[in-house]
Amino acid sequence: MSKRIIGMIVAICAATTLLWAIGLIVTIQDQFFYEASSVKQPKQTTSNTKKNDALSIVALGDSLTRGTGDETGKGYVGYVVDELKKRTNQHVQFTNLAIKGQRSAQLIGQLKQKEVQRQLKEADIILMTIGGNDLFRGGEALRDLSTTQLEKEKEKFAQQLRTIFQLVRTVNNEAPVFYIALYNPFNDLDNGKETSAVVRSWNYVASEVAADYQFIICVPTYDLFELQVNDYLYTDKFHPNKEGYKRIGERVASLITLTKGEK
Repeated sequence: MSKRIIGMIVAICAATTLLWAIGLIVTIQDQFFYEASSVKQPKQTTSNTKKNDALSIVALGDSLTRGTGDETGKGYVGYVVDELKKRTNQHVQFTNLAIKGQRSAQLIGQLKQKEVQRQLKEADIILMTIGGNDLFRGGEALRDLSTTQLEKEKEKFAQQLRTIFQLVRTVNNEAPVFYIALYNPFNDLDNGKETSAVVRSWNYVASEVAADYQFIICVPTYDLFELQVNDYLYTDKFHPNKEGYKRIGERVASLITLTKGEK
């Protein structure tokens, strides 16, 4: 075989090897570097950019805001979002910061966290449920409806609710806050009359506290569950089911659209 042919074969082999090496490098880059760089952290948009793009909702509180009992996983927050999309034709984004079992003292601690404050600062609307665990205390209230003890708990809750509203307003003094008041999941029990009176009393205190702040609206839900309560409760007989949350969500959405019209 001539030297010329051998040289050509060597050159072809070298070129093939070079192309293979380049292909391998590109493949490695695609599998590792490109994948890592393409999964970017969401940009923290400014308030102006956010408001031009979408309506931002931040939800706070306990298991009711978390949606416990709704088999669809939406909870009232999800139904509020659905209703607002239909009524306003506006893109809605939401952040749910609620914690199951949370009481008012724990929410105060949560509101002092920097990340929570950042989320609240950017919110156009704030939703909140709190107080049910303070009142019912895992069912203890049903065993002890002592007026003296309940009055102490109610006074303590009122003070903590005021602190909650103050913390929210310190971070964001413009967004309307919709505080969802309590319903009575026990009104069909033997002591339903007594527990209903307690719930109405707590709701009155909450509405009085809310009235001291501009655009903090106390949303009534007691009447939504007053008749045929079990039709709207989950199997635990405490949290709402899908239909119960849907009723709450529709009411909150109606008030939001009215408030947006007033502003």
